[in-house]
Amino acid sequence: MLADLLTESYDVDLEESWENERTATPVRAFAVRLHLTGCSLRETTTILAELGVERSHGAVWNWVHRLADSGRDSPSAKPTRVAVDETAVKINGEWSWVYAAIDIETKLILDVALFGHHGTDPAATFLHQLRQKYDLSDTVFLVDQFGYRTALSRLGLSGQVDYTERNLIEKWFHTLTMRLDRFHTSWVGSQASVREWLEQFVQYYNRQRPHQALDGNTPIEAVLN
Repeated sequence: MLADLLTESYDVDLEESWENERTATPVRAFAVRLHLTGCSLRETTTILAELGVERSHGAVWNWVHRLADSGRDSPSAKPTRVAVDETAVKINGEWSWVYAAIDIETKLILDVALFGHHGTDPAATFLHQLRQKYDLSDTVFLVDQFGYRTALSRLGLSGQVDYTERNLIEKWFHTLTMRLDRFHTSWVGSQASVREWLEQFVQYYNRQRPHQALDGNTPIEAVLN
C-alpha cells in the first residue's frame, strides 16, 4: 500500500527540484501532495511518522516551497474564453479580495491577485496584469455586471455578461474556500504570505490536480497537449 502511494506521487521530473535532499523523492512528493490536498503541516508530519519517516514541519514546508518555486513559469497560452471574478477573504480581521481568471477550455488558472478593496479599479489592474502575461487579442472575457464591463472598456478588451460558462470560476472559488475552511477561518499574517499561499495553491491546481472534465489530465497537460 505504501509503495503504491509513493509511486503514484512520484514524478521523475521532480528530481532536479529536490537535489541534495536526504529524504527520498517519492516520500517528499507524497508529503507535498498530502499538504496541498488539505492536510496541515502537523497532520502531514504525523502521517509521515506513522510511515516511519520523522521530519519537521519546517522540512515539509521547505519541500512545498521548492516544488512551487520550480513550476512558477506559466505555459504559453492564448485563451479564447476567460472567466474572471473575485471573492472576499479575511486577513487579520480585515476583508480583502482575491481576483482570479480561468481559461474555460483548459481549466487553467491564468492568474490570481489580492487587493484591499474591490470594484472597477482593482478589476482593471488585474486585467492589465493578465494582459502582460498572455496574448489576449482574441480573448472574450465572461463577466458579471459588477465593475468588469467598465474595466474591460477602459483597457480595450472584449467581454460579455455570462452567468453560465463563467460558473467555472465560481466553482474554483468553491474549491479554494473548501481548502481554506480545512484549516483557516481567517488568515493571520501579512498579505504577502497570503499571496504566496494562493500562488502555491494555483500551482497545485494547475500542475498536480487531475480534472474530470479533462479526462483526468491537469490543466497544464491540457495546455501542452
